[in-house]
Amino acid sequence: MSQDQWAAVDRYISDLLVPQDKALDAALAASAAAGLPAINVAPNQGKLLQLLAQTVGAQNILEIGTLGGYSTIWLARALPAGGKLLSLEADPKHAEVARANIAGAGLSAIVEIRLGKALETLPQIVAEKLPPFDFIFIDADKANLPDYFAFALKLARPGSLIVADNVVREGRVIDAANEDPNIKGVRRMNEVIAAEPRVSATAVQTVGSKGYDGFALIRVIA
Repeated sequence: MSQDQWAAVDRYISDLLVPQDKALDAALAASAAAGLPAINVAPNQGKLLQLLAQTVGAQNILEIGTLGGYSTIWLARALPAGGKLLSLEADPKHAEVARANIAGAGLSAIVEIRLGKALETLPQIVAEKLPPFDFIFIDADKANLPDYFAFALKLARPGSLIVADNVVREGRVIDAANEDPNIKGVRRMNEVIAAEPRVSATAVQTVGSKGYDGFALIRVIA
């Protein structure tokens, strides 16, 4: 198996099950034109996030890491009437591009992007005592994953689903001696989750146009 074959299978799946969408395509094009890194989820992964959010009946969604708003659009479209999505982004340029992309998708009324480092904005959100989030997508820097998960748990409710992206890191996650802060962050989050009685969790490996990686899926049970 090769990267070319993984990408070809992704194209096959997306062509068949993820129809072309002008707003999503425009978001990718605008992000590329602005020089944003091409680290957004793949189309079939965006559809997966949308389906997961719909499955749990999400009315309030929290996204940690906006980038150009591609996954934000997928998730916002999962919301019912009256639903809200709050997305946190540390980079002003990314936030500017994302706001334009979200406006282009007609979703500005239900999506709020907060600018600032997530470890600074998350405590503020906790203090605001907002309604709990039904679905939380963590797709920011991996070194701080344990802290992001801790805040996600505070902001969730029993039945909420937390999804963290990029948790396999091309298989390097199994290397306990790896000093990469991203690897260490993923491993520490996994250890915290494993010891946390209030959640039930697993992780799945993924291959495709974005390479070899994976998602962690954490359901809050208490």
